[in-house]
Amino acid sequence: MIQRKTGRPVQFEITEQTRAAIHDWLASTALGSGQFLFPSRLYDHPHISTRQYARIVHRWVERAGLDGAVYGTHSMRRTKAAQFYKKTDNLRALQLLLGHTKLERAVRYLGIEVDDALAISEQVEI
Repeated sequence: MIQRKTGRPVQFEITEQTRAAIHDWLASTALGSGQFLFPSRLYDHPHISTRQYARIVHRWVERAGLDGAVYGTHSMRRTKAAQFYKKTDNLRALQLLLGHTKLERAVRYLGIEVDDALAISEQVEI
């Protein structure tokens, strides 16, 4: 994928559960080769907008009984980053996962200060 904001490629992994859900979705639609996975209902737009995606996530959050003002598309991205870091303790890998050019921006997703993160990193013995 190419990140729109930076224009840089970003890699991601699709879990088996997600892969199965996409397979089921494709089987239930008449999408052709080269079409977007989630096409727009609007004639002049090939795919749903980021705003429409945010609306969908907002409805999912509320249906799950959570506060839609607290959880959204960006908080999911932050949660993924925090879980990844918790399991790997690898700031550089987190930076690559997020597609950030600067380590400081990746660290911001963890809710810790850059100096604290670097100090923690320096304490780890190799």
